[in-house]
Amino acid sequence: PGLLKNILGNILRTGDKLPSLRTLCREYGVSQNTVIKAYFLLERKMLIETLPKSGYYVRYSRVRIPAIPALTSPSAIASFSDSELLVGKVYQNLGEDAYLQLSLGTPANELLPIAKLNKGLIQASRDLKGSGVAYEKVQGNERLRRQVARWAFAMECNLHEDEIITTSGCLNAVSYSMMAVTERGDTIAMESPVSFGMLQVAQALGLKVLELPTDPQTGVNLNALEDALKNRQVKATLLISNFSNPLGSCMPDENKRAAVSLAEKYNVPLIENDLNGDVYFGQHRPKSCKSYDATGIVLWCGSVSKTLAPGYRVGWVAAGRFKEKVLRMKLYHSISSTSITQEVIAGFLETGRYENHLRKLRQVLHGNLLKYSRAIVDYFPEGTMASRPQGGYVLWVELPKPLDTMALYDKAVA
Repeated sequence: PGLLKNILGNILRTGDKLPSLRTLCREYGVSQNTVIKAYFLLERKMLIETLPKSGYYVRYSRVRIPAIPALTSPSAIASFSDSELLVGKVYQNLGEDAYLQLSLGTPANELLPIAKLNKGLIQASRDLKGSGVAYEKVQGNERLRRQVARWAFAMECNLHEDEIITTSGCLNAVSYSMMAVTERGDTIAMESPVSFGMLQVAQALGLKVLELPTDPQTGVNLNALEDALKNRQVKATLLISNFSNPLGSCMPDENKRAAVSLAEKYNVPLIENDLNGDVYFGQHRPKSCKSYDATGIVLWCGSVSKTLAPGYRVGWVAAGRFKEKVLRMKLYHSISSTSITQEVIAGFLETGRYENHLRKLRQVLHGNLLKYSRAIVDYFPEGTMASRPQGGYVLWVELPKPLDTMALYDKAVA
């Protein structure tokens, strides 16, 4: 009763850490089972949540919780001119120390195991033939591909190392995938809003982008997706299945299965950007669309750019039936990926250091999410809406009219 009263009374706030089981047992003179049951009831009421190996935290205060934004209603075909103007404006200030960069979903350096990565570089230079200065195989480092295939088992995705091609990051994997399954002038369907990087790649390849309505919680609207595949001569679909940028949505398993079924039904390749899947705040990593792919219609793209080493540019794609086409695209455009950084990441995966790092990273990011959500409640105007992601790096915030976010941006950087 005391904890419940303090949470509902806004004495304990979103992001506050709750006392340990042992502390409450001692304070109230009850058994540990009694405290566990009490916490379980508070979890069921969505008032608190558990961070693995970290403890219990207040989840959302019932005072002025921001509403979740509605399903998006995009125009049919995306306008590249608008996104170019916005991206150019924001990137003018990229790298300026005077600004807090909120436009890139990457971890701060202090959250990365830089010392261990440096040791890995030294070890890799010793282990690789010629200290890693020679060209790597076109398909990529065999040790890394083996470890990525092993890692995929966590989401019940049965891959063999020979199905995987390494790339220079996830965006590079998506780019090769688009090149492999589309031609200039084709239409590709994407959720809306979508990461500006995806739009820029599509524009560079001469593609038209069909924007699909998207829910901030569950991702792309499946009815709209089927309509696009059935009636609009779409040649490919691109989805960010887990903790999308920028909405933070995560497709439920049944939606992922349905999206793959639609791709198979209409024989339209599904490019899956699963860059953020490892940054989950629950007990288990969410599955990918690739987990439900029995025919090779899904091109699964991933990377460690958002979790471990952004500058290493290590990514991969399991391209299914399009493997040979993707391999040709890589050969034509880059020949091979960087040898030494692939070897370092392979070592991190093989030894378990990557999972240990992720466990700590997820705890920090989840705590940050709760604190930002609390700040939005405290300081943003009435009528503000915000997403409630269960993983990833991004919060989608919508301000009430007549506030103009571009005007606020201009004022902030002035």
